[in-house]
Amino acid sequence: TIELAADNVDHARRAAAAAIADVQRIEAKYSRYRDDSVTTRINRAAGGAPVAIDAETVALLRYADQCHALSGGRFDITSGVLRRAWDFRRDPPALPDPHALAEAVALIGWQDVEWDEHAVRLPRAGMEIDFGGIGKEYAADRAATLCLDAGVRHGLVNLGGDLRALGPQPDGSPWRIGIRHPRGQHAAIAGIDLADGALATSGDYERYLEIDGRRYCHILDPRTGMPVRAWQSISVVAPLCVVAGSCATIAMLL
Repeated sequence: TIELAADNVDHARRAAAAAIADVQRIEAKYSRYRDDSVTTRINRAAGGAPVAIDAETVALLRYADQCHALSGGRFDITSGVLRRAWDFRRDPPALPDPHALAEAVALIGWQDVEWDEHAVRLPRAGMEIDFGGIGKEYAADRAATLCLDAGVRHGLVNLGGDLRALGPQPDGSPWRIGIRHPRGQHAAIAGIDLADGALATSGDYERYLEIDGRRYCHILDPRTGMPVRAWQSISVVAPLCVVAGSCATIAMLL
């Protein structure tokens, strides 16, 4: 959702339309679910020749590299291969096959990826990159930037719970953001006032398995392939949504 306050309805609609179009552009460009995306093209070439990339993709890789370094290697955009072993929709729920999990872990390794300002190469066949940890948050920031460039000074962008505020509400008061209780779907555990900047939450409650009373969530440690267990939910406020989101995920992983 995008909520905007502008001098007239047409102004708000034009700004929102530009923002929505750019979110759709980013999804089409980086989604791992699309055959024609940059991500799919890079992954298909794993073990082969380098793939040419543009400045926007280089910037995302550079940020992912920084997150990898700051997290001691735990934030790793090559860890999406763990989805091959984990099925969080399986009924009845079951833990992954140990051999399949070990094979997936062996394909993880951002430090082995070869990249520069012009191209990227995944050195081992079967490796993948996945922008899921930063892509949606980057899209929220881009949407907010386009609205600001259009002259909108009051608004809120919400992409699946990753939020970016464009200044306060029109009366000057902050946006009141409820933080979902990690064990109560329709309950709030906290509220945060946000007049500018971004808020993102990472938790163990969106996708998970429960087996013998123990919860296995979708946030996976790339060193072991196993889910994190320390925290139920972490929310971060930051100037940019991509920073809030990655820091929340890194905090869960640490």
